Amino acid sequence: MLGLQRFAGSFAAQLYRRAAYSSNVRAAGVPLNPTGGQSDAVEPETRTPAAEAQARKPRGQMVAAAFESLKNDNPNDDGKNLASSKIDERIINAKTVNGLLGITENNNAFSRKHALRIVSILAEWSTMDRVKISEFENDTRFLRICRMLGRTVPKSNGVVNGKVIGESNGTSKRISGFRTDDLNTVLGVAGDDEAAKLIASISLPQMVKVMSTLAQRKRRSTPLLRSLAFNISSASEALDLKQSADVLYAMSTLNFQDSVLGAKVCADVQTALPKNVEKSAVVGSIITSLGILRYRDLDILESLTQWLLKNSEICRPQDLSAYFLTSALLNFKSAQLEEVGSKLMKSIVREDFTKQSEWLSFVWSLTMLGLVEHSHLASVLSADFLETLQKDKAGVTATSKMRLLNLNSYAQLLATNYKGPLLAVDSPVYQVPMAHPKGKQVLVNGMLDALKSLLPASNHFQSAVDSKMGFLIDALCHFDANKNPLPLDKESPNAIRVALMVIDFHDICHGTHRCGNGVTNLTFDLLEKSGYHVIPVPYNEFSTSDKLLKRVQYLESKFKAIASSK
Repeated sequence: MLGLQRFAGSFAAQLYRRAAYSSNVRAAGVPLNPTGGQSDAVEPETRTPAAEAQARKPRGQMVAAAFESLKNDNPNDDGKNLASSKIDERIINAKTVNGLLGITENNNAFSRKHALRIVSILAEWSTMDRVKISEFENDTRFLRICRMLGRTVPKSNGVVNGKVIGESNGTSKRISGFRTDDLNTVLGVAGDDEAAKLIASISLPQMVKVMSTLAQRKRRSTPLLRSLAFNISSASEALDLKQSADVLYAMSTLNFQDSVLGAKVCADVQTALPKNVEKSAVVGSIITSLGILRYRDLDILESLTQWLLKNSEICRPQDLSAYFLTSALLNFKSAQLEEVGSKLMKSIVREDFTKQSEWLSFVWSLTMLGLVEHSHLASVLSADFLETLQKDKAGVTATSKMRLLNLNSYAQLLATNYKGPLLAVDSPVYQVPMAHPKGKQVLVNGMLDALKSLLPASNHFQSAVDSKMGFLIDALCHFDANKNPLPLDKESPNAIRVALMVIDFHDICHGTHRCGNGVTNLTFDLLEKSGYHVIPVPYNEFSTSDKLLKRVQYLESKFKAIASSK
């Protein structure tokens, strides 16, 4: 029955699989263009009349015909499809180990796809204690399957009565790996594209194991990850809490964004979360992964908040601090924020952290949530803290310096009646190198090109300005009350000061409820409190692929809106 379920899932998804994960896709994981691009096929120099006629078909008809051919594969072309279907049917109907392994004998149509299905069924049966691995681990037919899937099988001294003799003790260990290491049955095949086609043949728990091991090996195979995402998202079976945590961990480790898979996992977490009343580690892992992914789903974040409040007695300090950091990064303030502050925040003390940088991150997250207290700010802005931070193994990193500058500015501009210590004017914290990633710098350069065309001269704007608050201002310019640009090298006390800030893909939260992330929000708050009118330039509105005139008109409309609001 289990084999039938897996085969049914495989057959239903086969059309999609063959179209989306063609073996013509390059190993680097470039997805097929929906209209048939990115192919490595070499076009012949001459064409038959029939081929010429086909080439003249409209593209839409050609695409339709291609998909129709996938649905109507003719099994009589050379008999391979018919033979493969018969093998699939035998696998479905097999009830014993011998029945499964017997399919491999004298069967020229037997492929790696069939081998993977058989191994998956055997792994499932052994997990359920329906069979013992000792019943088939030395069977020559099973060893043949191992070799087909790319697994290394140790050499033996000979074969007697169908059994391999002279095996070392390590052989049994490696073969029994099929119980727990199902990844090798997928990744052992020739390439990522072929492995991606086989994902639909394995069970949901095995898909999770495949994804987890990809993360452990830091192997970011795009075709394989897309196939896993599609099949896990399509599964009617729900993930348990541990499996959900494993999938999110893999996505965050491999920096793999998939909104459909994220929605599936979050829905399953909400279902399984109330049943967990003992362990906070798995909840902490889920929270941490959501923060790294910048995946913002208000429903799951509220559910996690309620769970932490209800089970605060069993929560570890690192799980609670992960909640605050993730909430800050995702710009999420719970409807129960007051209770979060009184019950969860108060339970965390500086002594809970082994590294001073972790305490700094905790205090930094509280500023974005509006929960920070004067005692928190004083604890990290004192000269003593900087000396202690230098004793950390990593020392005072650039990230720590920028967070300290954020906090120093917050204490001066946003903290009401703060009387505690501040960073010294000559503090080494101010000496921090800052630069945008390459992708964002491209957007910034495109904006600067438009500014040069819009403003009278180069002295009417500045770029890459160090704010001394822990971030760069992408461009600064001044206007008078009549909307005229002013030179920056002359004093203009009544000038309208404008800060242009480019917002790229990494500056926003993804998922169900998209918005600017907490760092972006804090940056804008500090700039506005410093007297700037902030103009966000988001990547989905302003593109370097647009003509220069369009980009100039975009900025001009933003400047007019600022001047009118003054």
